[in-house]
Amino acid sequence: MAGAHYSAGRPCGRASVRTAGNYNLPRVTASANGLLRLEGVNKWFHRGTHRHLHVLKDIDLEVARGEVLVVIGPSGSGKSTLLRCINFIAPPDRGKVVFLGREWSVENAPGLHPTARLRYERDLVELRTQIGMVFQHFNLFPHMTSLQNVALAPARVLRLGPHDARVRALEQLERVGLADKAHAFPSQLSGGQKQRVAIARALAMRPQLMLFDEVTSALDPELIGGILEEMKKLAEAGMTMIVVTHEMGFAREVGDRIVFMDGGQIVEQGPARDLIRNPSSARTQAFLRAIL
Repeated sequence: MAGAHYSAGRPCGRASVRTAGNYNLPRVTASANGLLRLEGVNKWFHRGTHRHLHVLKDIDLEVARGEVLVVIGPSGSGKSTLLRCINFIAPPDRGKVVFLGREWSVENAPGLHPTARLRYERDLVELRTQIGMVFQHFNLFPHMTSLQNVALAPARVLRLGPHDARVRALEQLERVGLADKAHAFPSQLSGGQKQRVAIARALAMRPQLMLFDEVTSALDPELIGGILEEMKKLAEAGMTMIVVTHEMGFAREVGDRIVFMDGGQIVEQGPARDLIRNPSSARTQAFLRAIL
């Protein structure tokens, strides 16, 4: 849906206001109010073997509260790995991630001391409760209803009681327009509905940051618009988001900033509309010509 239009888009590069309930949330720049910062992040796969692959190379990046950062680039450029480094599903091998003022790196991870290790693992759980992740292929539990899928993490991780977890899950299913599918199993849902349940599941943890990993690429074209509308609503409510996508209509109208990656590096970044209209890198120009 590269040509899709989102009428509620925000001009990039200028101050704008997003509303969340009865509150006005001023837009800020990354340098003014950073929520997330990556410094010198490197990631290797199969390091030390003949299949050695340097996936991320010296990534420096900052994301502001309320910002919608769109990450684009060809397959294999490191976009998904970048997201997994941010929430430490795949910890960076070098460099650091600073989130909500706390630094995370391989260097400050504990050794084998059991008490320190247990404390670190608990802190990692806390980190991931603050960073919601929506995967490309939904990753719903097939033996659980929509309601059970959404309520599971608040009950298990946040230790909410069954009633409170259920209430929170229903609120989030209603938020994504699926309250009537609360008791449906994933096999009874369309691809778009499954993706909405996955979004509701992430939102049920009330995160500070949402990561979206090519969430529309597994959907039929006619279902993509509805998912992008849900993401647009989150942006309008002031949710900080990092979105890996090739949907340039969404990037243009909803994104504040675009990062173009290639070969594990950030090649170019800038205000979304400006970068789409006038990319400075020849590599970015070639990529955009191929997908627009």
